[in-house]
Amino acid sequence: MSGPGALRLEDLGLTYPSPRGAVVAVERVDLDVDAGQFVCVLGPSGCGKSTLLFMVTGLLLPTRGHVVLDGTPVDQVRDLYARISVVFQEYALFPWLSVRDNIEFPMRIRGWPDGRRRTQTDKFIELVHLGPWAVKKPAELSGGMKQRVGIARALALEPELLVMDEPFAALDAQTRSLLQEELLTIWQRDRKTVLFVTHSIPEAIYLADRIVVMTSHPGRVKAVLEVTDPRPRDVTSASFNRVHRDVMELLRPELARVSD
Repeated sequence: MSGPGALRLEDLGLTYPSPRGAVVAVERVDLDVDAGQFVCVLGPSGCGKSTLLFMVTGLLLPTRGHVVLDGTPVDQVRDLYARISVVFQEYALFPWLSVRDNIEFPMRIRGWPDGRRRTQTDKFIELVHLGPWAVKKPAELSGGMKQRVGIARALALEPELLVMDEPFAALDAQTRSLLQEELLTIWQRDRKTVLFVTHSIPEAIYLADRIVVMTSHPGRVKAVLEVTDPRPRDVTSASFNRVHRDVMELLRPELARVSD
């Protein structure tokens, strides 16, 4: 499906040199992500998940194949970083800026007028429930609050595609669960395309329309599973656990290769 945020990976790969010779990090990945879809990428450590995201965002150049955003190769997209926003596992906040100023910073860089910046910042501070902490600095926030700031900052630019690299991995279980719910609420409202990397099978099943399972090394697409349960999903349901078993069966031999 074409449209804002529609993503296509065509025969995508990355090989890099090392003292022991060429290393294939990602190999021959083909994937279509429809506009407005929530897709999770799942695989063992070192399988190239983050490398894949870096190629999608233009932070790494592939050595083969193409990344295509709404019909245009990423390396030809004008104003790419207004169309793609990234949320990393590390919060990547400016420690000397307040919550409000961190969220507003990318808009200021892009030259948005004062009134528009204020309106957009207010909107997303409210959306991620950080109103009482708007003037606080990152050092005064919990991990969950910091990641809320990162999500608000990424979404405030109104990107077509939101790329998230294990954004909740460092959080405790309760905070992680709460932020998953909040992210889905925001996504269901705006239907931005989301490409989300995770190590957690339950997280992928809870969030995604489709789960991309990758091989251990080099990173290839082993399978793509549809998750058809309506949201909000019951993590104790038989259907949820059936998908969990299916994903685990796909991952088990890949995890065994990593541990060899």
